[in-house]
Amino acid sequence: MLIIPAIDLKDGQCVRLRQGLMDDSTVFSDDPVAMAARWVEAGCRRLHLVDLNGAFAGEPVNGAVVNAIAAAYPDLPIQIGGGIRTLETIEHYINAGVSYVIIGTKAVKEPEFVAEACAAFPGKVIVGLDARDGLVATDGWAEVSEVRATDLARRFESDGVAAIVYTDIARDGMMQGVNVEATVAMAQASSIPVIASGGITDIRDITALINVAHTGICGAITGRAIYEGTLDVADAQQLCDEGAV
Repeated sequence: MLIIPAIDLKDGQCVRLRQGLMDDSTVFSDDPVAMAARWVEAGCRRLHLVDLNGAFAGEPVNGAVVNAIAAAYPDLPIQIGGGIRTLETIEHYINAGVSYVIIGTKAVKEPEFVAEACAAFPGKVIVGLDARDGLVATDGWAEVSEVRATDLARRFESDGVAAIVYTDIARDGMMQGVNVEATVAMAQASSIPVIASGGITDIRDITALINVAHTGICGAITGRAIYEGTLDVADAQQLCDEGAV
């Protein structure tokens, strides 16, 4: 299981939100490339980038910062989400050196786009399913749909999706612990590997996920916990490598 540090980009800065609320953000750095260096030096094997402005705008806004991080670490797998709604945007990011693009809102509103993107960029597409009470949210989490996240996951099973990033919005940025039960349900809903996101607070959450990783959980995204120091990236990855006890 991979520990994947998150760098959330808002107005060119590295921030963390609480429950996805843009007006409830904490700025952790005004130099996202330096922040990426911090996590690389800690031994991370993948980075999770989110263009928060892009998620609301429906198109990349912090693309230049993403490009700069990808250029600085050409050998590091990077996944990027936020405002990815066209094949042209995907192509731009792939050409810039990004390993995976995360399709969120577009995947919910136009599921057929996922198959199209997977066909055009095999192995490069991740679907981001963000849920509140099991129902998928879109447009930077501003809108909650009537679609169950697990049902949508099944919809993409034959499309060639590399992974699903599953986020429990109620837990995200709140330091209240990961929703293990919901993450396992998502992993069991389809054969697509699941990356857990939202609520990870300390090493106990990592242990809990490792113990259910056999259900199909391949990674864990962590943000506020590593910025506030309640979780150490190197220690967490070592635990994953060794397996929980």
